[in-house]
Amino acid sequence: MKLSEPQTIVSQDERRFRVLVTGRRFGKTTLAIREVCYVARTPGRVCWIVCPSYRQAKQISWIKLKQILQDLRWVKKINEAELTITLKNGSRICLRGADNPDSLRGVGIDFLVMDECADIEESAWTTVLRPTLSDTKGRAMFIGTPKGMNWFYDLYQRGQNPEEQEWGSHQYTTVEGGWVDQEEIDQAKKDLDLKTYRQEYEATWETYSGVIYYGFNMEHNVKNFEVPDEQTMFHIGMDFNLDPMSAVVSYLKDDKLYIFDEIQIWSSNTDELVQEIHSRYKNKKLIAYPDPASRQRKTSAGGKTDLSILQNAGFVCKVPNRHMAVRDRVNSVNSKLCSASGFRGVIIHSKCRNLLNSITKQVYKEGTSLPDKTQGFDHNMDALGYLVSFLYPLTRDIARSKPQRFTVRTGAMK
Repeated sequence: MKLSEPQTIVSQDERRFRVLVTGRRFGKTTLAIREVCYVARTPGRVCWIVCPSYRQAKQISWIKLKQILQDLRWVKKINEAELTITLKNGSRICLRGADNPDSLRGVGIDFLVMDECADIEESAWTTVLRPTLSDTKGRAMFIGTPKGMNWFYDLYQRGQNPEEQEWGSHQYTTVEGGWVDQEEIDQAKKDLDLKTYRQEYEATWETYSGVIYYGFNMEHNVKNFEVPDEQTMFHIGMDFNLDPMSAVVSYLKDDKLYIFDEIQIWSSNTDELVQEIHSRYKNKKLIAYPDPASRQRKTSAGGKTDLSILQNAGFVCKVPNRHMAVRDRVNSVNSKLCSASGFRGVIIHSKCRNLLNSITKQVYKEGTSLPDKTQGFDHNMDALGYLVSFLYPLTRDIARSKPQRFTVRTGAMK
């Protein structure tokens, strides 16, 4: 693998604990696998790659690792069930998911990679994995993209401290990685809000505090407008609660979402919400974007799920199979309120006072990157979030403009 200049700098860093913070598509996972293979050239080594979940380990790192090792013709045995590869020289490379802490115990490790550290609980390192390096005096590499100032940020700071001589840290943007062209970067600026763009592509440590929907601007996102007569299709985001049932109603035009009405009904249920919507919008095609929990939740009598009530009432329902992460849903909304390039794709009618009150006042729960749900501002914003995140889901990765070929640093396997 021909390394970029930043990858070479990281690869040549001989400190025991290396922290690599980068933007998306930098090539950090491929670089980490290269480092694993280099260590595994020595007979009898045990190398681990730990991802946030077993699913991520199998879908991303496992496929790439198998391809690389099979190309090198080093493989003696592959255990698909345990995500373990035994090499001809007796070294073993294992992939694990941090979502199963028990699978991380009891093994001495020579080289450890923790991939996407910001999505892994700190205790996986401090309580479980750090002790596995003690008897072997093993080394570790922590890689990922920032997610606020969590323990991954603390590791990065250790690497910046000259008194921490065993620690070193490196930070690079997607552009500095050299594998993504400018056209893709420009598209990301159009698709993402400013904070998300900075975090995902410039690898900056963004804080989560204060008002959540910082992309909103009363002057630019709020207008008085008439719903065009030719609009026959309305898109409706829904949040199901008894107090209140909430919905936001919109139409699409020129890649913008125009929200022209809102519905809040207290001490109610899904049947009553459906009746209210039908009474307001006769002879319109209604597309619903409900809470994914509507597949199971029953807020009305009669034993029917909220989703089945909507479907039986003639709504076209757009609902994902499972919940999107709250943080991703928030970022989707912020990205349409104002992208990093300045495009505003959500316009709200000034009469939607409950929605405007919520969007300007909902804040983060102290000490977290999650919304505070204690003030009652979450219902309208959840309804808006289900709508926007389905229509405009965030794309976490972008394509590389050129592939990165793999070779081991030097020499053959020992």
